[in-house]
Amino acid sequence: MAARLHVPVVLFMALAAAVGTSTIYPMQPAIADVADSLDTRIADVGFALACGPVGYLVGLGLLVPLVDRWAPGRVLAVQFGVLACALAAGAAAGSVAALGVVLGVIGACSAVGAGLSSVASRLADPGRRATVLGMVTAGISVGILAGRIVGGWLADALGWRAMLLVFAAVCGALAACCVVVLPTVAGAAAERGYFSTLRSLPGLFVHHVTLRVAALRGFLWFFAFCAVWAGIAVALSEPPYSYSAERIGLYALAGLSGIAATRIAGARTDRDGARRVILVGLVLAGAAAVVMAFGLANPPVTLVCLAVFDAGLFAAQVANQSTALAIEPSAPARFNSAYMMVYFVGGSLGTAFGAAAVDRFGWSITTLIAATAIGLAATSTAR
Repeated sequence: MAARLHVPVVLFMALAAAVGTSTIYPMQPAIADVADSLDTRIADVGFALACGPVGYLVGLGLLVPLVDRWAPGRVLAVQFGVLACALAAGAAAGSVAALGVVLGVIGACSAVGAGLSSVASRLADPGRRATVLGMVTAGISVGILAGRIVGGWLADALGWRAMLLVFAAVCGALAACCVVVLPTVAGAAAERGYFSTLRSLPGLFVHHVTLRVAALRGFLWFFAFCAVWAGIAVALSEPPYSYSAERIGLYALAGLSGIAATRIAGARTDRDGARRVILVGLVLAGAAAVVMAFGLANPPVTLVCLAVFDAGLFAAQVANQSTALAIEPSAPARFNSAYMMVYFVGGSLGTAFGAAAVDRFGWSITTLIAATAIGLAATSTAR
C-alpha cells in the first residue's frame, strides 16, 4: 500500500487538501459586499457564515470515517463534486437563509482535508508516516491562509458570486483528478458497519489514553491559536492603530512560516519521536505569545512573533496528530475524526474568546491567556 504514495501523489493530496480546506473561508473578506447584494444586514450574513464551521464539524464526524470504509479516491471525488455544486449554488443564492444552508454543505465537504490526512497516514510507509502527514498538513495550512487572501482578491476583482464560481470550477477539476490519482485501497474499517463506526467515536476517548491526551493538547493550543488571530484583528482595527482590513490581512502572511514548519516537523517526528517535536513547538509558540503581548506597537516584532507562533503550533500539530493516527494504522480515519472534532471545538471557542476578550481585557491579557493555554498543553506533554 505504501508504494501507492509516490511523491507526486502526496503533492496532489496536499494541493487538494489546500483547496478543499480553503472553501470555508473565501466569503469572510466579502461579508459587506454579500450583505449589500442580498439587501440584508452584515450581522445576518455573519450568522450565515457561521453555518460553515458548524457544517465542518458535522463533516468531521460523518464524512471523514468514510475514507477508511470505501476507496478514498471515489469517496473524495464525490465530496469534491458536491463541494463544487454547493459553491455554484452559493453563487446563485438569493437570500441569506439559502446562503446559510449552502455554506453548511460547503463546510461539511471542506473536511476533505482531514480525510486526505487520514489516507496519507494509512498508506504511508511507517517510517515516513509523519513526514507524509506533514506534507498534507502543510496543504491544509495553506488553505486556511490562502482561502481568505485569494477569496478577498477574487471578490474585489470579479465580485463574490464569480469568486465562488472560480472555487467551484477548481473543485470540479479536483473531483475528476481524485478518481484517477488517489489510491483505491479500502481500509480495515470496510469490515465494520458505517453506523457502528460512528457509534464507536465517543468510546475511543474512553479506551485510548493516547487519544485523550492528544485531543486535549490540540484543544488547548488551537484555542490559543484562534484567540490570538481573532484578537489581533480586533486590536489592530481599533485606536491607536485603526488599520484597514487589507492591512490587517497582510499580517496573515507571517503565518506562511507554519507551512515550512509542518514539513520539517514531520521529518523530525519520524526521526526523533513526537514528544520532543511537540515540546519544542509549544515552547517556541508560548514564548512568542508572551513577547507579542507587549510588542503589538512594533510591527516587525509582531510579525516575527506571529511567524514563530504559527511555526511552533503547526509543528506541534503534525507531531501530535501523528500520535493519534498511529493508534490504529490500518484504519486511522475514525481516530482522526475524533481528534479533529475536539481540536476544532477548541478553535471555535478560541475565536469567540479572542474577539470578545480584546474588547473587554485588552490585547496583552488576551495574549497572555493564550500563552497560558499553550503552557498547559506543554505541561501535559512534559509529564
